[in-house]
Amino acid sequence: MALLSNRVVLVSGGTQGVGAAVARAAAREGATVVVTGRRREHGVALAAELDGEYVPADVSDVESALASAQTAIDRYGRIDCLVNAAGLTSRGTLLDTTPELFDQHIAVNLRGPFFLMQAAVRDMLRRGAPGTIVNIISSSELGGQPYLAPYVAAKAGLAGLTRNAAHAHRFDRIRINGLDIGWTDTEGEDATQRAFHAADDGWRERAAAALPMGRLGQAGEIAEFVVLLLSPRSGVVTGSVIDWDQNVLGGLD
Repeated sequence: MALLSNRVVLVSGGTQGVGAAVARAAAREGATVVVTGRRREHGVALAAELDGEYVPADVSDVESALASAQTAIDRYGRIDCLVNAAGLTSRGTLLDTTPELFDQHIAVNLRGPFFLMQAAVRDMLRRGAPGTIVNIISSSELGGQPYLAPYVAAKAGLAGLTRNAAHAHRFDRIRINGLDIGWTDTEGEDATQRAFHAADDGWRERAAAALPMGRLGQAGEIAEFVVLLLSPRSGVVTGSVIDWDQNVLGGLD
């Protein structure tokens, strides 16, 4: 039997990058997939490819996020699994981050996931059913680069929220885990490198050469791990924020 057979999976930020990869992997494992995001053309095409559903949504707007969850419930009767993959990676240091930029990061990287989790857990409790949630976090939540100050603040909050919610709902058989992903090759990362670091077409090769495994992480690999965590194959694991990276944080040479 497929790992996610007969599951309804909601993926925020599912129109590109890791989110789109998760949507494809979940569909391959038998899930009915609902993807949300702001890129309508990509979302419509992906939903058609997967025989799923696209719901336009901006997770920074709580009402939009909640409406996307309700649409999934109205259309399919439930949410069995939630993946919070939407993210914002615009740069800012402690000294140059404006209140507006800080609020943007909190809205996308923390507040949106919070209320999507709230909606999904409420549906699971209403039905008296188990469920699973995976939050895509970042290894940067453990410290990060100086130019990621607001991003780190929000992602660290999401890591703490993951543990808190998992503890709160463990007796409801709702398992909630997170992935601290490292440097990953996605469309969004390419745009970020070009916008903030003056990268050219060779940035991937140079980045890969400096990494222990000689390559960037791949969205498809992360997606397979997410599917495992969503599925019964991962057993009773909950409240774990797992390092999905080729660097060992805290290790010193």
